[in-house]
Amino acid sequence: MIIRNVKVYTEDREFVDGEIVIRDGRIEKAGPAVTKPDGMDTEAVLDGEGCYAIPGLIDLHFHGCKGYDFCDGTKEAIGKIAEYEASVGVTAISPATMTLPVNELEEILSVAADYRREAREERKTNGTSGRADLVGVNMEGPFISEAKKGAQDERNIISCDADICQRFLDASEGLVKFVGIAPERNENAAKFIQNMKDKVHISLAHTNADYDTAMEAFDAGADHAVHLYNAMPAFTHRKPGVVGAVSDSSHVNAEMICDGVHIHPSVVRATFKMLGADRIVLISDSMRATGMPDGQYTLGGLDVNVADGRATLVSNGALAGSATNLMECMKTVVQKMGIPLETAVACATRNPARCLGIDKDYGSLTPGKKGNVVLLDAKLNLRAVVKDGVKIR
Repeated sequence: MIIRNVKVYTEDREFVDGEIVIRDGRIEKAGPAVTKPDGMDTEAVLDGEGCYAIPGLIDLHFHGCKGYDFCDGTKEAIGKIAEYEASVGVTAISPATMTLPVNELEEILSVAADYRREAREERKTNGTSGRADLVGVNMEGPFISEAKKGAQDERNIISCDADICQRFLDASEGLVKFVGIAPERNENAAKFIQNMKDKVHISLAHTNADYDTAMEAFDAGADHAVHLYNAMPAFTHRKPGVVGAVSDSSHVNAEMICDGVHIHPSVVRATFKMLGADRIVLISDSMRATGMPDGQYTLGGLDVNVADGRATLVSNGALAGSATNLMECMKTVVQKMGIPLETAVACATRNPARCLGIDKDYGSLTPGKKGNVVLLDAKLNLRAVVKDGVKIR
């Protein structure tokens, strides 16, 4: 396939007029216009009509969409989620688990491993399925804090345990990429981090840690922060908390939910100035109501009401994820928060790919990487999605 007449997003985070050549599902060339390669017939040409051409987005923290949740624990649910995500330009996914009983989490992870294995075999046999690739799992619990549980079920919260964590890694066959903890409720948090950091990324999640406790965790090897600002102490001038510790730890990457509900636009802009664009990962944190009408849904076994783009627990009104996909979040960052498109794209493609350790195949329009391309018009409306070199939308 040749995608012509587009503004190609480059490794330098710039757009250049040109085209993209994809052969056998991989990018062969991307940049200024090139001569049509031998063997590429005219039927394989897609006129981009001046659109922006960006890599397929990567959501490394979300729960579900279209009435399904990753923690439903079925291959059907994962497949339906992956199908929807690809349709909106998110071509690789790392869904998040909720705080559930250990045995239930093991089963969910085992199903995910089976799904990934079968999906890979299907791609080898039939080519692209038109579904987003399952590239990881982000474990938001169960090693979190009751004080900052948010929409997590505190009945299933437990202390950090290396043996249990290893059970999660084994059940997922290496699919788990992040394990979240609240270091302040675990006396052995530093030891846990040191034991597990070379096997999986340790993140601070749903935590009430103060600055010093968070710094101890980061110094021990934790390197990720789950939805910065949300489900953690406020960042103030005398008590900088987890946010301050993230700022002072250059090896730590931070997720941000930029749906226009979770974080004020001014805070988003300030965070980009404070951390720099290379450390920020845009996420959706979407739940099963995404792509569905307003109404009542569930998240982690708890009832959630969705109205006017806000998802809140029925029990206490706490925010319960979002009802917005990552593509819409990226558009919001640009159009309503004043972040340049070139920066926002990197935070939804290259940065998550690097955090997940999949940047050899995903995250940029670089020769050799997977032919996942999204076309956006001048108003950032989705015009086309190419998955593995095949136009699926």
